[in-house]
Amino acid sequence: MHGNDVDTKDLQAVRRVVAEIYRELFPSGHGDFVQNAFQWATDAFGGKYSDFQKIDAKYHDLEHTMQGTLAFSRLLRGYHRGRATPSLTQRAFELGLLAILLHDTGYLKRQSDTEGTGAKYTLVHVSRSADFAAVLLTEKGFTPAEIKSVQNMIRCTGVNADLASIPFSSDLERVVGYALATADLVGQMAAPDYIEKLEILYQEFEESNRYAGKPKGPGMFQSAAELRSRTPQFWESYVRPKIDKDFRGLYRFLEDPVGRNPYISRIEANIARLQQNPRTAVA
Repeated sequence: MHGNDVDTKDLQAVRRVVAEIYRELFPSGHGDFVQNAFQWATDAFGGKYSDFQKIDAKYHDLEHTMQGTLAFSRLLRGYHRGRATPSLTQRAFELGLLAILLHDTGYLKRQSDTEGTGAKYTLVHVSRSADFAAVLLTEKGFTPAEIKSVQNMIRCTGVNADLASIPFSSDLERVVGYALATADLVGQMAAPDYIEKLEILYQEFEESNRYAGKPKGPGMFQSAAELRSRTPQFWESYVRPKIDKDFRGLYRFLEDPVGRNPYISRIEANIARLQQNPRTAVA
């Protein structure tokens, strides 16, 4: 099951696929684990956890998390089916699922935070997400070691993350963290409306820079059109090398039985649209 067959705007559809994958990989697993994990995440994004507001970041919303979660679960299914080593364990899958579901909770604002949107936390959202996960998972009874594992995985998603400095407890934990970061990138870039949403992503960057007191300068996007026009370079010069080398080429486990990778194909189609029709870059 690949391609655009699952609507990532449909939370229940994504949850069903993830639950099916979990049952396939771990038939004796905890029957309600996936349901509970999704509930905790949707409560958080829906303004039903502690004193946090409903998510108001427009790009890094719940659907963005669903895109990553779907790709992550499919990637680990391919990894497990391929009998890759180190072998995937049930607990590593569970902690990884929690990490991908909570990896952007750093965009959430507290009730008392009435200034701007959660996009203002872009530059610090990874550490905020790790902190959020620690509080939530402590409440849910997870051990300090398990929480540290989830935090390590979340830290892999930072754009400038120093992967070598993340204190992974095992190579498997590192692999699952890299799978998470891979899924975070390819899940969003393969979306059918990725190009259209770059306008919203630019607005998030702009708000973040304003909040951080950064004037528009060299290396920063001057407009949404510039963000679109530089996206092909972002794919070729940053994302592709990142998922190939830093993240150990784990995206290959998203390939179907005949060797096609629907995620990479859809990303390349999006990039081709940007390259072939410059008007798309300013539409």
